[in-house]
Parts: sequence; structure tokens; C-alpha cells
Amino acid sequence: MATEIEHGRVAERTGVRPGSDGEHLMQRHLDTTERADRFYDEQVLDRLNPLMREFVARQEMFFLASADRRGECDSTFRAGPPGFVRVLDERTLIYPEYRGNGVMASMGNIAENPHVGILMVDFTRDRIGLHVNGRARLLLDEEVRAHHPEIPPDPAPGRRARLWVEVTVQEAYIHCAKHIPHLQKVPPQQRAARDWGTDDHRRKSGDFFGAAEAASSGHARHTDTASTTTASASASEVY
Repeated sequence: MATEIEHGRVAERTGVRPGSDGEHLMQRHLDTTERADRFYDEQVLDRLNPLMREFVARQEMFFLASADRRGECDSTFRAGPPGFVRVLDERTLIYPEYRGNGVMASMGNIAENPHVGILMVDFTRDRIGLHVNGRARLLLDEEVRAHHPEIPPDPAPGRRARLWVEVTVQEAYIHCAKHIPHLQKVPPQQRAARDWGTDDHRRKSGDFFGAAEAASSGHARHTDTASTTTASASASEVY
């Protein structure tokens, strides 16, 4: 297998089969090409069929994968009310980018590299997933609403799309149910209110993993170390 790879890149092109040259190489190495071809032929579409469009229209969350122009990857989570991802036609979907932490990692990646991967998983009803891979572009809210007046205003106070991401579908295929857990939704009356638009880190559980505290401690240790080093240098100069 190593002879087929040069500096992390597959040395040969493998035609027009779906998927990457790397996955085709691994299929040959692990003798799964026939099984993979059956999946490609039966499950991988270049559009959203009616059942896929219905599935997308009722989702409340998805996972988004993107990469910058160097291939450095990022994965993140997006959520909203049912229908926040809208199917414009069989080859196009669109979703809003709400106010976040200000980093803009995914949108920054899309600005450099339009290729994205979306994974929607229904944990509560059908226990199935849908992959959508495609090319994305960023649109202003005013631009989207001018071309698609049927999109209703967002009903949640404090929640408004800063931008929209339009994805042209290149691949759409199933994620099987075998290892997807079956979850139950908490009744609405038991859910905590969502503070859309807040910058209060406590209300956002902004330091759940203690990163800010660790960073602060690290800064304090760095300051103490620097002071000690300075003091030692001063002492050596005296003596």
C-alpha cells in the first residue's frame, strides 16, 4: 500500500467513482471495494430526494465539518427550531448563522475553502442519519430574504441570522442506525430557557471545562516564574 502513496497523497487517480482517492485506496487494501461499490450505487445521490428533503425540514440540529485552505479541519454543532435548515430545491439547502462567540471558525473556513460536510442525526424518532456534502457560500440576511421572501422572520427574541450559508449538494447518503442511540426529548416545560444573544458567560456555561480558569492560573504561574527569573538574575548580578 505504501507504494501507492506519495507524501500523504494517493499517487494515482481512480476515475469518477464517488469518494476520495484515499478511501478507494483503503478499499483495495482491505478488500472492501465490492461492498463500497454497492453502497455507492444504491445509496449515494447527487441531490436530495423527497424523503431526504422531508427529513432535513424537521431537523433541529446538525454537525458541520469544514477546513481552511491548508486542510486544517474543524467540526461544530448547529441548532435551531425545526425547519431552521431550509431546502430550496433538490440540490440546494440553506441555514442561518446566529450570533456566537465571535470566532467565526466555520465561516472563516468557508471563506477560504467552500467544501463542507453536514451530518444530521435523528436520535428521537427514526434513529437514522443523513450526510450531505457540498460547496458552500456565505450570504447576507437581506440578500437571502430579498430572493426568498417566503422565509418567515425568526420568532425567538434576540435571535437573528447574521449570515446564511447556502450549500449546493454534491453527495447525499444515509448514516445507518446500527450505533445511533435512541434518545428522548425533555418536555418543553422542563427545558431551561435559551438566552439567545447573551454574552454572559455564566448563562452560556462558557467555562464548563475550566479552560478560562486554567488559562488564568497559567498566566499567574508565568508571571511568578518571570518574577523569580528576574530576581535570580538580579541576585547573580549583585554577587
